[in-house]
Amino acid sequence: MNNSTSNTSSDSFKRSLGLTDGAMLVIGSMIGSGIFIVSADMIRTVGSPGLLLVVWGLTGMLTLIAAVSYGELAGMFPQAGGQYVYLREAYGRLTGFLYGWAFFSVIQTGTIAAVGVAFAKFAAFLLPSLSEKNYLFQWGFLQISAAQLVSIALIVLLTFINTRGIQNGKWIQLVFTFTKTAALAILVLLGLFYGFNLETWSANWGDQAFQFGKWTQETGTAVFTPGPGGWASLAIALALASVGSIFSMDAWNSVTFVAGEMKNPQRNIGLSLLIGTLTVTIIYMLANVMYTATLSADQIAFAKDDRVGIAAAISFLGEGSVLVLALMLMVSTFGCNNGLILSGARVYYTMAQDKLFFKKAAVLNRQQVPEFALWAQCIWACLLCLTGKYGDLLDYVIFTVLLFYILTIASIFVLRRQRPDANRPYKAFGYPFLPVVYITLALFICITLLLYKPLYSWPGLGIVLMGIPLYYWILNKNQE
Repeated sequence: MNNSTSNTSSDSFKRSLGLTDGAMLVIGSMIGSGIFIVSADMIRTVGSPGLLLVVWGLTGMLTLIAAVSYGELAGMFPQAGGQYVYLREAYGRLTGFLYGWAFFSVIQTGTIAAVGVAFAKFAAFLLPSLSEKNYLFQWGFLQISAAQLVSIALIVLLTFINTRGIQNGKWIQLVFTFTKTAALAILVLLGLFYGFNLETWSANWGDQAFQFGKWTQETGTAVFTPGPGGWASLAIALALASVGSIFSMDAWNSVTFVAGEMKNPQRNIGLSLLIGTLTVTIIYMLANVMYTATLSADQIAFAKDDRVGIAAAISFLGEGSVLVLALMLMVSTFGCNNGLILSGARVYYTMAQDKLFFKKAAVLNRQQVPEFALWAQCIWACLLCLTGKYGDLLDYVIFTVLLFYILTIASIFVLRRQRPDANRPYKAFGYPFLPVVYITLALFICITLLLYKPLYSWPGLGIVLMGIPLYYWILNKNQE
């Protein structure tokens, strides 16, 4: 085997990504279809427009705190693998592996599958034959729809493009991220200025703007029920509602996975995280303000199929806007999946170097990308598409994703104690206050999910714990 394919050191990566590329990767991986959908369930949980924005604001604040905290870790360990490396260095190989196992088994691949099917759902607006209800094959419990095949085709296409070199994935990310960000910004501005409804705005932001309660639908009629008094009940509702916003703002850490390909990673990764997360936070907050300027609280809560973004656009642009919005969402999910596919494979590459993943995943091809890791990720994501259960799996791991974020933020404290003299080109902003705020609030959300959504949180924890015997089995295999 020649050197062009066998060299597995991190230096083999070509450092060709700059600050703009990094910021676009963060933005592109974060903006998918969630911002157009999750606000419906969130307002049903908290009851009022004001509290809806509070949840989005808290999620944005937590994401920004995490982003500026990760900058310190990225400066210390400017290599491929990102969060996996931080956890490994702070807590040991087992913790790093558990993250990598959950990342491969469902976090990254499940998200890739879900975003792929979201792409197909919106494509069905243009071509109804691509609908998830159009089953092309049925045999026993196995049902394969047109939407599933479209999602698989999308994943395979983007994987192939990314095996041809980092430049291909980079340009897709730049073009599609710019396009969808601009389109979303234009939609928000149109809604705020052209679609602004004074009567709706006054009703949403009147005396009951921050009233805590719950929306339900009885015989087709929206019913608002005031919530129980006390701060504890409100805090629990805010935590439960945050699941949607956390999911919509996730994948912001994707740029840390490609640190081996970043120019001046000590500087550019931290700045990419800050620029990307701040940009998305501002856009998401304005998008939700736009929803409250064009739709009443019950219209947000019970938008058809929870598609709040489409309902808002129809309110001021008419039914003809549905096709334009569908095309915009296809662009959004296409770019989002490219970022997820590009970045995720770098984690498996680093795991393979540690002999904790398939050996071939540690090999770079002639284009200096981890081709085997990309295809392994592709195959598993496609299988998740076929099961039709990827949505359930994502619900299970929201708790787990948050738990690993907590451990990673806490690793700043661990590493400052263990390695006080280590080179830190950048130190976490607001340390120790802001990291403590993040850990405290995120822990509260995790505990709330364990208590009030056990069907989702405990299985997620179970998926992680399944990695413990697998880790020791791998160690034994390596010793043989």
